[in-house]
Amino acid sequence: MPADAALLTDIPLFATLDDDERKLLADVVDLRTLKKGDMLFRAGDPGHAMYVIVKGEIELFIKDHAGQKITLMESRQGDVFGELAMLDEGPRTASALATDDAELLELDRDDILLLVTKKPEAALHMLGAMGAMTRKADMLLRTRVAKNANEAIEQQADRGGIVLRVADSVAAFSGSISFLVLHVVIFTIWISLNLGLTPIAPFDEYPFGLLTMAVSLEAIILSTLLLFSSNRQGEKDRIRADIEYEVNVKAELEVAHLHEKLDHLHEDVLSRLAKIERATGAAKLA
Repeated sequence: MPADAALLTDIPLFATLDDDERKLLADVVDLRTLKKGDMLFRAGDPGHAMYVIVKGEIELFIKDHAGQKITLMESRQGDVFGELAMLDEGPRTASALATDDAELLELDRDDILLLVTKKPEAALHMLGAMGAMTRKADMLLRTRVAKNANEAIEQQADRGGIVLRVADSVAAFSGSISFLVLHVVIFTIWISLNLGLTPIAPFDEYPFGLLTMAVSLEAIILSTLLLFSSNRQGEKDRIRADIEYEVNVKAELEVAHLHEKLDHLHEDVLSRLAKIERATGAAKLA
């Protein structure tokens, strides 16, 4: 249905239009309404129009060969999208999903021609939107390489806080020979002092109740910190497993792609050999 001219007032793409031009454009553009969860279009659909968001939010996303969803952009009020497929009359390169109740202005090629004729600078705004999408896609491509497991674990560690960092440090120290030697030295000195083997008066006589309490408290605290560290190790193992899975999927896709290339080469070689055999046979007959 036709749009209300008042809806165009707060849209940056139409900001330079005067009231008459805005009304003229409003009479030809269509207003689309979407409910949360509605699909506006899917990747591969024919693209005959571009959209300007009046209200709500639209998520633009694609899915890679592994079926993983990659969000390209979350467009909000005033944002333009869908212009690439409209301009080159090709299929949609991404899918558009309403993540909130939304109202959109739908402009086809004739509407855009009218707009650019009236205000040529509107074309720059469209080019800017296309450039932003290209930059976003470029950045995603650069970051879609296999992750470094150690870097991912470090990022997860940064979010763990000081307590988990202390737990990791204590777990590392408690599993070392230094921890054992330190406790043997402390216990030896403590027992020697309280058995009267030194000139110092005993302060924790046999059966060493104070030492027993201190060791029990240490055991409770140490076991808790070790559980924290064990949970963290489980998270690290999960991160490594996820990254290994991604690498395996990408490797599988690459192998499948190589197989396709080899099949094409095999067919090409067979075709060339058949041509050579036919040419050889014709020469012999001649």
